[in-house]
Amino acid sequence: MRVLVTGGAGFIGTNLIKRLLSDGHEVVSIDNYSTGKKENEQDGCTYLEHSLESLNHPSKFDKELFGVMSDPDVIFHLAAVARIQPSFEHPTYTFHSNVTATLNVLEWARGKECPIIYAGSSSSNGDKFANPYTLSKSQGEQLVELYNKVYNLPTVVCRFYNVYGSHQLTEGDYCTLIGIFETLYKEGRPLTITGDGEQRRDFTHVDDIVDGLALAAKFRVYDISGETLELGRGKNYSVNEIANAFGENYPTKYIDERSGEMRETFCEDTKARDMLGWNPKRDVIDFIKENYILDR
Repeated sequence: MRVLVTGGAGFIGTNLIKRLLSDGHEVVSIDNYSTGKKENEQDGCTYLEHSLESLNHPSKFDKELFGVMSDPDVIFHLAAVARIQPSFEHPTYTFHSNVTATLNVLEWARGKECPIIYAGSSSSNGDKFANPYTLSKSQGEQLVELYNKVYNLPTVVCRFYNVYGSHQLTEGDYCTLIGIFETLYKEGRPLTITGDGEQRRDFTHVDDIVDGLALAAKFRVYDISGETLELGRGKNYSVNEIANAFGENYPTKYIDERSGEMRETFCEDTKARDMLGWNPKRDVIDFIKENYILDR
């Protein structure tokens, strides 16, 4: 299968490309490397350094893609500006990256009649107007639904829940909670907890996310076109419980609660399990103990 991955040098994209290559697929990545890393590039995958604005000029992009890959069989649209807090300061950049770029990908895919698997966010289940990031991802989903219903483009939305694991960002504004804790722990600094720490998150390992994406691709999208699938572990932990996993006596530091964030994420939807046979198995507490505690 010929696969195009946007955001292929990023956290989830890198893990997905590893799986696709292992399964024998032909893979091309598009990434502007705003958060993606050159060191994430995998042998066997072709990487094109592009902004998704380039899809506004299909003939120019097709010329570069030609010779690397003929028309793809499926597109994984993972490229996005993630995280809630930076979106408050950079709403224009957030909407440009998450909405306009998604429209560009969809329009290009429409011309190719190429199915799309879109990386949604579990935050879309909450208040869509709580922050620019959540609204931008929700609007991205709405564009996907529009192209599915109006243009009959085969699409699937896969919503991610607090992903962690190999290649996660561990520095900068776009770190996840586990990535932040990893850095603080390895540097021997207190783990910073916002608010009272009792906010709960459904943490999903990136390998389980990749399993879900790979299963969606296996269906070639057509059999599940138009669906929105929740890729969450189905178990959540408080931030305090996550911090305690690094050691009950390890120091913590409580800081002010951050605005715009959900009090709880918890995946109760079983559609991905029922339709794809998806079975997430990995537990974040086990991951912490296996990857960090034994190193000290």
